[in-house]
Amino acid sequence: MSRTPDPLIDRFLDALWLEKGLSDNTRSAYRTDLSLFDDWLHARGGNLLAAGREAILDHLAWRLAQGYKARSTARLLSGLRGFYRYLVREGLLEADPTLRVELPHIGQPLPKSLSEAQVEALLAAPDVDDPLGLRDRAMLEVLYACGLRVTELVSLTLEQVSLRQGVLRTFGKGSKERLVPLGLEAIHWLEHYLAQGRAALLGGRPSDVLFPSQRGQMMTRQTFWYRIKLHAAAAGIGSGLSPHTLRHAFATHLLNHGADLRTVQMLLGHSNLSTTQIYTHVARARLQQLHAEHHPRG
Repeated sequence: MSRTPDPLIDRFLDALWLEKGLSDNTRSAYRTDLSLFDDWLHARGGNLLAAGREAILDHLAWRLAQGYKARSTARLLSGLRGFYRYLVREGLLEADPTLRVELPHIGQPLPKSLSEAQVEALLAAPDVDDPLGLRDRAMLEVLYACGLRVTELVSLTLEQVSLRQGVLRTFGKGSKERLVPLGLEAIHWLEHYLAQGRAALLGGRPSDVLFPSQRGQMMTRQTFWYRIKLHAAAAGIGSGLSPHTLRHAFATHLLNHGADLRTVQMLLGHSNLSTTQIYTHVARARLQQLHAEHHPRG
């Protein structure tokens, strides 16, 4: 039987939600990491409150031996630092054991992207004579036009989109709001989908979800990822896709067409410019005009 994680973990995650508004996915990842560390300590006769710097270093070494990637271990250490700072702040610990623990070195792997021709093929893959295919075409167009995260895309509601103004409002990590231009192609396919596809999918059921599933509910990230892979196969695009592939293509193609890195940062919803700098290998010019004049489908 699996043991119940230390209740301090849930207290910390609740505090995170209240103070920083981190997404469910981020908090779930922190819960998994902290629970694994808690179990590892318990198996060795320790616990979270008693763990010192040596225990944390031993755990990092254990993860390395188990084949965990440096990036996931960096995320673990980030969670541990936040957790132990919280314990010190709450008066449960006198000293933070993570203070002299360094992050493992993480390279900056370039995100896998698609060429503009591959994107065109992917966008053209859905059968737009079918309501489901028309929905998928509109979703792919919006995903590429706006560089959204998949979670942001599937959670869009009708009121978040203004076709008249040509923008959508989305809420990214930490519930941070941003406005993103749609571009002419995305607007065209959204109008087509709203006029001819959405009502057929809903079948008379009330919903404010922009892209409902066949059951009239909000689509899951996993379902949309399955749909992307289905259309990628039809477009002749092989392996290497991820749920973020079109987001990476959005950033890469904007930079290729002259967009400024800080503008791409704003459109992607990155709080730190260093997160966006992984795309600088494709930057060839600086931004001179607005998104609609640079984006390949604007």
